[in-house]
Amino acid sequence: MGERVGAALLIAFGGPDRMEDVRPFLANVLRGRPVPPARIEEVVRHYEEIGGRSPLTELTFRQAAALQEQLRQAGVALPVHVGMRNWSPYLHETLACLAGEGVRRAVGLILAPHQSEASWTNYQESVAEARGRIGPQAPEVEYTPPWFDHPLFIEAMADRTAEALAQVPEARRERAPLVFTAHSIPVAMAEASPYVEQLTTSARLVARRLGRSAWSIVYQSRSGSPREPWLEPDIGDALRALAAEGATDVVVVPIGFVCDHVEVLWDLDIYARGIATQAGLGFHRAPTANDHPVFVRMMADLVRTCLEA
Repeated sequence: MGERVGAALLIAFGGPDRMEDVRPFLANVLRGRPVPPARIEEVVRHYEEIGGRSPLTELTFRQAAALQEQLRQAGVALPVHVGMRNWSPYLHETLACLAGEGVRRAVGLILAPHQSEASWTNYQESVAEARGRIGPQAPEVEYTPPWFDHPLFIEAMADRTAEALAQVPEARRERAPLVFTAHSIPVAMAEASPYVEQLTTSARLVARRLGRSAWSIVYQSRSGSPREPWLEPDIGDALRALAAEGATDVVVVPIGFVCDHVEVLWDLDIYARGIATQAGLGFHRAPTANDHPVFVRMMADLVRTCLEA
């Protein structure tokens, strides 16, 4: 049967904890790709506008603590660690710590609902690179299966969406469309992955659970060359179109993200909200999963399934 699993590992993007970390963090994310300095400074200003830090690391550690407690209550004494791709604690730091504690196998849970090169493959490559840095003592990491359609993920996001729907004035609530949003990626990358199919499934299941027939999928946070086609429609264009069609409110559901970070707190709460306001739309944003107890139960179910395999 091999070595016993000795830890669970939450694998996330990472985020700067203070303003002076923002530029080094962005340098890690870009990894030498040629991005105009003006664009980098624009993103730096986004961080300034949301308070100079990302809450992603703090929230991921809260998820880890809640998962460890959920497992403990189920009789599974398994420590839960956090490893980040782009900031501390880096994956190689966490895996080195596990190796030092004698852990030879870990269950890895990638905190991205939908699979693409950017969201899953790059994380797995980063784990492989981190293990290579550590050497023969590096723990083996076996991954949980995709969870875009896991019933508990759908339940958690339906509950988050219901929170936002409750903000819409009752007389207009039934007419408010759900706008599910996820990170745009290059069309070529999307065509080589199940990203759009999985995203559509997640959105359809959440809308069905809430009995909502008016829903759509949009994309946000595009980067890269303007000459390269990326997934559309952009959320700004979609909001303007809904207003032109007579919508009075929208409920934006960040189904592609599991923690608050700059692409939720700025791209949605500031940029998209501003467009909606200019268009005369009531803007109501559903919270991300964060440490919602049902989402934590989902993570525990995924880990336990791996342990029992």
